[in-house]
Amino acid sequence: MQRFMSRPGNDVIKSYETYSKMLFRIALVHLGSRQDAEEATQDTFIKLMEKAPEFKDAEHQKAWLIRVLTNTCKTSLGRGWRKRERKLEGAEPLTADSPEDLAMLQLVLALPVKYKTVIHLYYYEDYPVQEISKILQISESAVKMRLKRGRQLLKLELEGAEPE
Repeated sequence: MQRFMSRPGNDVIKSYETYSKMLFRIALVHLGSRQDAEEATQDTFIKLMEKAPEFKDAEHQKAWLIRVLTNTCKTSLGRGWRKRERKLEGAEPLTADSPEDLAMLQLVLALPVKYKTVIHLYYYEDYPVQEISKILQISESAVKMRLKRGRQLLKLELEGAEPE
């Protein structure tokens, strides 16, 4: 197997420049907080430097980074202190291009982690079901079922939010 990363320092910087925004968006969807998303993204690149894994190509590296990030987010969500934390007054609010986009983002963030992950990868990052399956290490049918259930939950919330 050819080593994709020849010089760890320069290649980590290049990887950061290429993937950091995408990874940050995924972490933000998982964690719902800019600060927590920044920390998870940073931790992912630290693991890249520490482990210095060999990649077949850029897609393999991208999938590895997403997998490490999602695991980091799951770990962060499972910590006891996070369950007891309180949101600070004046914390940085979510932003979006339009009120409709902001409302949809808030609905997606309210979904359980397993649904919002596949929804984000599929709709916001344009990954096909097969790639999501590889990244999350679940079957394609599980990805399809999570997409279906996530859409159903969003539909229920949207229908409930509309005035009659």
